[in-house]
Amino acid sequence: MIHPSAVVSCAVPDSSQVAAGAVVGPRVIVGENVIVGANAVIEGSTTLSEGVKVGPCAVLGTVPQDLKFSGEDTTLFIGPRTVIREMANINLGTSASGSTIVGADCFIMAYVHIAHDCRVADGVILANAVNLAGHVSVGRNAVLGGVVPVHQFTRIGEHAMVGGGYRVPKDVPPFVLAGGEPLRAVGINVLGLKRRGWSAQQIEQALDAFRFLFRSPGSMRDKVGRALAENPEGSPGYRMASFIAASERGVII
Repeated sequence: MIHPSAVVSCAVPDSSQVAAGAVVGPRVIVGENVIVGANAVIEGSTTLSEGVKVGPCAVLGTVPQDLKFSGEDTTLFIGPRTVIREMANINLGTSASGSTIVGADCFIMAYVHIAHDCRVADGVILANAVNLAGHVSVGRNAVLGGVVPVHQFTRIGEHAMVGGGYRVPKDVPPFVLAGGEPLRAVGINVLGLKRRGWSAQQIEQALDAFRFLFRSPGSMRDKVGRALAENPEGSPGYRMASFIAASERGVII
């Protein structure tokens, strides 16, 4: 299932396919049932896990767009069943972390750029032309709308949603629906939580935590301390508060 015009320098399982004009380098690891689209380029120490689909003209595993990169041996890992659409570009890591990682069951749409040392967790959706700068972290099941640029070292929390076209200069806490210019927390991603099977009680707990942390009076530092002390570990309130407490760039409010 390798087209005669493809240039493939690594082992490819019989269950996988490489379309016309694709280039797959010698250090690439291709899993079972992988599909590489026409004219895609996959280089470097890149792993395509089982069931990954790479769209036409996508470019994976190229060297980082980082002036500090000096040719060190780094990697790119793409998790099982992740879909990467046309013209997307994902770079290798740098010596800062050694790798760029995209998790399982992600949907990376056309023209997305994921820079060096990013961490994209399972189930993430990045809509068309999202641009993640270096060292960005995107939590499980988060959704970023189209044409969203994310500043380097920024974190997007689990189940958060950022509206299309908005710039992300600070951390976005878990479960938060973010929009506006400048970007602000406008509510909870209720629809996303419902789609992920959250119960009405769990969603109400997330809403209560949001109201306390973002809408009640008092300093954020004091409210985070109270939330950590008063909420059981693993609850929506605790997860939101612990994310805010660990922020280095500050969070949207």
